Amino acid sequence: MKIRSETRAWLWIPSAYFAEGGPCVTVATVSAILFKSLGMENRYVALWCSLMMLPWSIKPLWAPVVDLFHTKRQWILVTQLIMALLFTVMAGMMIKESFSLLLIGLFFLLAFASATHDIAVDGFYLIALSKHEQAFFSGIRGTFYRIGSVAVQGGLVALAGSVETRSGDLRLGWSLALVCAGIAMFLLLFYHTLVLPRREEDAQARQHEFFTDFIASFAGFFKIRGIVWILLFLFFFRIAEAQLGRVSVLFLQGDTAEGGLNLSLAHMGTLYGTVGSLSLIAGGIVGGICVAAYGFDKCVWPLVGAINLPDIVYVFLASEKPASLWVIGGCIGVEQFGYGLGYTAILLVMVAFSEQSGLYKTSHFAIMTGVSMLGMMLVGGISGYVEEALGYVGFFWYVMLCTIPSFLLTIPIVRLIPVGFGMRSHVRGSRW
Repeated sequence: MKIRSETRAWLWIPSAYFAEGGPCVTVATVSAILFKSLGMENRYVALWCSLMMLPWSIKPLWAPVVDLFHTKRQWILVTQLIMALLFTVMAGMMIKESFSLLLIGLFFLLAFASATHDIAVDGFYLIALSKHEQAFFSGIRGTFYRIGSVAVQGGLVALAGSVETRSGDLRLGWSLALVCAGIAMFLLLFYHTLVLPRREEDAQARQHEFFTDFIASFAGFFKIRGIVWILLFLFFFRIAEAQLGRVSVLFLQGDTAEGGLNLSLAHMGTLYGTVGSLSLIAGGIVGGICVAAYGFDKCVWPLVGAINLPDIVYVFLASEKPASLWVIGGCIGVEQFGYGLGYTAILLVMVAFSEQSGLYKTSHFAIMTGVSMLGMMLVGGISGYVEEALGYVGFFWYVMLCTIPSFLLTIPIVRLIPVGFGMRSHVRGSRW
């Protein structure tokens, strides 16, 4: 039985996607800031942090397990418990030693737990909401995913920087920050134990059909209409974002002699936690409301422009190197608003095509997110080397060129999605 109450959905969608965003950005971005603060070179920071995104790229390989064994609710709660424990262990490690391969290994484990959690939450979203509710909450889920990301990237980094400033102990700062992350995850676990709906249509475990369904889920994905264009779109749409995300925090943190802005951890955390989060919230809400009101086809091009064109602010920052935190914060705000607005586009593309998947919605959505993350991982892994070759100014101009595939590959995708998809009045199957 599907849960169609928008009121009830408001109880768990924001918190569930907050819990998705926090651990993901811890692996993808906070780890980069942490490693950079411990003296690791840019190219190795970008390489390690990209490799740690591997679990999100290959999660389709175990997504059928989440589909076929137990319920999505159980998977959500168990993975949140594992992530809370991992944050706590990492905090203990930071007290004893500032860096080791074991710490990188723990980040990899956190990545696997977080990727599995994403599969379960996304699958729960697809079976618990009607199509219109999925479209309406697409901006909300994206917004709270990014709020979780910004809260971690802003709050935890600011906390680590503040403790370092007061005590002079960088390890203590990072340790306390990771402890706070662990406590937050324990609290989310307790809250979701209370509010997540207990009835879901896939509650029956079908272990006896596992191998047949495992193969069928992958075979069915490649039968989706326009699959070649879908794969190309997912792989290349976010290559600019992937590289910008890897290097922008290193640029903000980098020494002025290297062309960076030399922001402290406290300043970086404050900027991302205030203007960044507010801009992101505004962008995500506007994106979801616009699609719900006018449909995907009428909003797609402004959304694609929003996620790509604001990247130009980093060309300005690298060229002019402003000292004013107001100017830097304003540029971050523009970029975050554009991302919050534009992320709705790729999210709705994945939702639209997963709607054709019937029993395998969760697996197919995971495959699509995995392909997208694979593209980001491969390109992000070389971004540090590209930056070292081009310098920050040249690199950010190069990122602007990398936005072109996003626009080109959107053209065939628009033709494959129903007219009016996402609108309240949209009728299922109007133009498949």
